[in-house]
Amino acid sequence: MLKENVNDLIAFLLVAEERSFTRAAARLGVSQSALSHAMRGLEERMGIRLLTRTTRSVSPTTAGERLIERIGPHFGEIETELNLMKEMRDVPAGNIRITAGEHAVDYLLWPALEPFLRAWPDINVEVTVDEALTDIVSQRFDAGIRLGEQVAKDMIAVPVSPPMRLVVVGSPEYFSRYPVPQVPADLQQHACITMRLPTLGGLYAWEFSQQGNAIRVRVEGQLTINPLRHRIAAAKAGIGLVFVPEDTVAADIAAGTLVPVLESWCEPFSGYYLYYPSRRQHTTAFSLFVEALRYRAPSRP
Repeated sequence: MLKENVNDLIAFLLVAEERSFTRAAARLGVSQSALSHAMRGLEERMGIRLLTRTTRSVSPTTAGERLIERIGPHFGEIETELNLMKEMRDVPAGNIRITAGEHAVDYLLWPALEPFLRAWPDINVEVTVDEALTDIVSQRFDAGIRLGEQVAKDMIAVPVSPPMRLVVVGSPEYFSRYPVPQVPADLQQHACITMRLPTLGGLYAWEFSQQGNAIRVRVEGQLTINPLRHRIAAAKAGIGLVFVPEDTVAADIAAGTLVPVLESWCEPFSGYYLYYPSRRQHTTAFSLFVEALRYRAPSRP
């Protein structure tokens, strides 16, 4: 009975994480029907429904959410201990699960990850690209990468990027048709390319600051689209203005295909941090990963 429950509980956590029998079955290497049958068996033995199923989705019930909260961290600790046992080998090995947003993955994680994977072939890294503020403990991630202001106070936070700056840019063709905004409030008279916040569902309000004076502007436009590369492409096509990390459009600004505006209102802020629970014992593989990403400010001459 214990073995059967443990196997089914692991499967339940994967179904809840993936919100899909198909994806969870693929990760487990079993058929979708076998996984569905196992979940029904677990619910029957427990005498309570754990998952809400529709034709298009699956999600935990209130009881399922409570079970995830109670047992998820323990299974994560077991996996960590098993990985620690592997560390008794001469070569570091193990699995690392990371969640990060699109910009952090493209411009920060991947440049560090490629040489890391080549240097440590026995360390497996799984990256989930997610703009939502994921609970890394309940979702059984080893760590996440987010902006400093988004990291919970009870997490260990390691800087992995220099300070950042968001900039407003538009194409020369756009500015041939519309005046250049002089203050953030002018953006309300412009076509702006917006994005929807994945956690709360509202449109992102553009945030500016100048000498301690902070302001949020709710912008509107013809296009709302979340992927960063598509927002930049839309700005280059003259559809509207976009508010994006400066490093993503630096080459376009240098080439003159995008023009920055409101620069005095676009002040730097703390960059990305790798964060993880302080209470968890970490493997050598994870420690190597942290050091590979850790940001070290250039030494002054």
